[in-house]
Amino acid sequence: MRNVVIIGSGCAGLTAAIYAARARLEPLVVRGHEAGGQLSLTTLVENYPGFPDGVQGPELIERMQKQAAAFGAEFREGDVTRVDLSRRPFTLEIGKEHVETRTLIIASGASAKMLGLESERRLLGHGVSTCATCDGYFFRGREVAVVGGGDTAAEEALFLTRYATVVYLIHRRDQLRASKIMADRLMHNEKIKPIWNTVVTDVLDVARNEVTAAKLRNVRTGEESVLPIAGLFIGIGHQPNTDLFRGQLEMNEVGYLKTHDGTRTSVAGVFAAGDVQDHIYRQAITAAGSGCMAAMDAEKFLEAEQG
Repeated sequence: MRNVVIIGSGCAGLTAAIYAARARLEPLVVRGHEAGGQLSLTTLVENYPGFPDGVQGPELIERMQKQAAAFGAEFREGDVTRVDLSRRPFTLEIGKEHVETRTLIIASGASAKMLGLESERRLLGHGVSTCATCDGYFFRGREVAVVGGGDTAAEEALFLTRYATVVYLIHRRDQLRASKIMADRLMHNEKIKPIWNTVVTDVLDVARNEVTAAKLRNVRTGEESVLPIAGLFIGIGHQPNTDLFRGQLEMNEVGYLKTHDGTRTSVAGVFAAGDVQDHIYRQAITAAGSGCMAAMDAEKFLEAEQG
């Protein structure tokens, strides 16, 4: 029987593990298929407090994991394949292993939707990004492109105008799906140049390990072209990793877990932290903060039960 199991090993899950371990709850952390979360795919992180010269994303995750382990957190490779939250103790299946726990912290994150190109995957963190707030600063005085036509893409493009000289907005349709106010801001920003009815078919240059251009195709005419850019931002949204909890926990229409009074979910004893419940900020520091909150909420829940 576990006091607390934490699903996920990004900033939220590892911070929850540090706090839960220091509270002597002996947490079990299930690292998941995207171990380390989105930071493990990031190169230089310059906006995490305490690192004036920046820190590599994987290094930051490794330090957090070592810190949690030093306080007694236990780590398990693999995925949770099934959960039963209908009664306590909650039961989880990790591969063939059956685990029971008094409380559960869900920090399984959200995965950025990608275009599905091999070159895009290989250049992720080397000019291809899913977060303008995280990486925009690296493209000062350069030309970049954003893929997408919804509010996510609009927000990314507008943010990037602070740094880039030109921001191309590549959209497969001839009009935006973004809200009217966001669309108006885009159309009135002289740094943003829309490219309509177009998709990205490849990202150059994998051999140089940097983005130099994007190959484009007009979906109406079939015409192909090459757009020289220094960075490509994918702005087609995120998908919270919550399929495991459908029908068991309250979610919004997209699948983000709903929380109240801190990190509490719709089931007593189940808490959620990080991008799995935060579709607004999606930063390492906010994920870490909510991981701290989840561990403290779980500790208080267990204390109240023990009377």
